Parts: sequence; structure tokens; C-alpha cells
Amino acid sequence: MEKRPHIVWISPPDTSGRDRTHTRGTEEPMADAKPPSETEDVFDAIRSACREVSVHARHVHVEVDRIPRWVEPWLETPLDVPQVDTTTHVVSDPPTTVAFFVTLAAVNFGSGHFPHLRKRPGRSGYFTVAAALKDRFDTEGPLSAEVLSEISPEDCARLFAQNLTHPSIALLMRRFAQSWNDLGRDLLEQYGGSFVRCVETADHSAARLVSLLSRQPFFRDVQSYRCWTVPFYKRSQLLASDLSLAMNGQGMGRFADLHRLTIFADNLVPHVLRTDGLLTYSEALSGAIAAEDPIPSGSEEEVELRACSVDCVERIVEYAASQGVCWTARDVDQVLWHRGQQPHIKRRGKRHRTLSVFY
Repeated sequence: MEKRPHIVWISPPDTSGRDRTHTRGTEEPMADAKPPSETEDVFDAIRSACREVSVHARHVHVEVDRIPRWVEPWLETPLDVPQVDTTTHVVSDPPTTVAFFVTLAAVNFGSGHFPHLRKRPGRSGYFTVAAALKDRFDTEGPLSAEVLSEISPEDCARLFAQNLTHPSIALLMRRFAQSWNDLGRDLLEQYGGSFVRCVETADHSAARLVSLLSRQPFFRDVQSYRCWTVPFYKRSQLLASDLSLAMNGQGMGRFADLHRLTIFADNLVPHVLRTDGLLTYSEALSGAIAAEDPIPSGSEEEVELRACSVDCVERIVEYAASQGVCWTARDVDQVLWHRGQQPHIKRRGKRHRTLSVFY
């Protein structure tokens, strides 16, 4: 990564006269968002937009001066990048492995609904979903593109052992079915129903995989913020990372641009960064999160939470590089995400909840 000059925080003027912003209050993707073109550098676009949001944010502040103190203890030891948990994920022959991770990626969202999710003992919401899907693969094999294209919310509720009488879970299962319907139809229309052909079409480029998946609305992870369009593409970036881990960077798990991924912006990484003192929130936002008020998808607050997390990790990587240590945002994200699974981190306050199809 190109070395950048020292960054000075610029406090933006508050011209709104309001503490909380007008929000769209919906988890629907932006209707006018377009997939990235194959000539666009999607990773530069994410980093640039998130830097702009970070500099102009009113609700979330990146504590740049605290980054060196946070980074220093890690510099002497290589970051421990976790491996795929094979008790909850399918790592098998290449076609089955690819089918599993693409299918999982399409429903890897819903954290705002997870307080109501019927979880497996000792499992988080994400690992509950992953484990249930693994059970389906283990007992009946992959879900075909044809099955996915027609799957119903009731089918999803049975597969994930959820209760449709709860309104939040009923909505989540509808979203899961919709996302799988989109995936199945895209596979049938573009790739002859083949998961393998979809990933092979990316030609070992994570950026191209992001572009290909963005034909599906729930993968089109783009928000508007004031005068900017802010892309994140969390789940499609994570898919490239997971395929690489599951397949040891070989075959369909080899992506030449994997080092250029950003973090996978969700609601856990901001919580860890805040717990570690690298992000601070406005009083109003802190109060809303403490009260477990949903932060509307696409609101200024929600975009800032994700974008400032992206930018904070970029600043971490930049500082490490200035000390002669080469980290990637993906490496740091994995450390932060798995750190967020630790009980003492979970006990320290609450993470923000957003009803989103992107995380």
C-alpha cells in the first residue's frame, strides 16, 4: 500500500443545527445504486468515500492520536489470522465448498434481528445460521440454483429452525428467501446454474467478484451520505476472503487482489474499535445504542459508524506501514472481529443494531 503522509483530524462545521439527522429508515438497498463497473477500482472507491465521511462525520469520531498506542503492542508479533471453523462451515471438494460459501454469503446479514433469533447453544446469530446451513449440506447436499430461485420464507424458517410468528424473524426469513431467490435466478441466467462458473468468471479477482455479485440487489451495498455515494460491499468482499481461507488460496480461492480488500463493515467491528478507544460517538448516538434503539439503515449515523470503522482501520494499516510492518485491512478486520467474540468485549456496552440486508 502506498505510504501516505501523517493525517491530521479536521473538525467539520456543523451546519445543520440538528443533533440527529433525517433518515430513510429502511433496510431496502438504494433504488438508484448501480453495480461497480469492471473498469472502476472498487477498493479505491470504498476507501476514498469512507475517508470523506470520516473527515466530515458529526456522530462518530476517529481518535487518530490513539492509534499508535493501540498498534504498538501488535508490531512485534505477526497478526494471528483465524482459520475457517469447520464445525460450522463446509470445507470439502472445491465445488461443494464454493457452493456453501456463496450460498452462505447470500444470507450473511440480519444482525439487527439477531436478538430475536433462536440461537443454538453457545452460538452467536451468525454461527447459528452457518451451522444450520452446514447441516443441510451434510445431510442433503447443496441447495441447487433451481431450489434457491423458488425457496420460500417458510422453507427458510424450517432450515434455520426459526419461528415465523415473531414479526422480526418473519421479516428476516422473507429477506433470506428473497436473497436466495435473487442468487438462484442470477446463477441460472448468467452461469447455467453453476456456483463454480460464477466464481471462475471472476478470474481470480475479488474486485470482479464484487462487480458480478452486485447485479443482485442485496449485494449492492451502497449508501448515500450528503453529496457522496458510499460503497461498502461487505458481504461480497467477505466471500472472497472466506473462499481464500477455505481453499488455502488455491484454485477458486486464489484472488490476486486479496490484499486490497477493505474491512468488512458491520456492527461488530465498530463496537470493538469503540471499546478499544479508537472510535468515540456523539452523546445522542451513544444514548440510542445504549437504549437499543435501532439505528436506521442509510441514516447519517449508520453510514458514519461503518465508514469511520473502514477509515480507522486504514489509518491503523498506514501507521503500521510507517513503522515498517505490512498489514492489510483484511488482517486487522479478522483480528477485530474475532476479538469481538470474546465475552469481556461483549460485556462492555452494546453494539449498534440496524435492520440491514448488508450485515
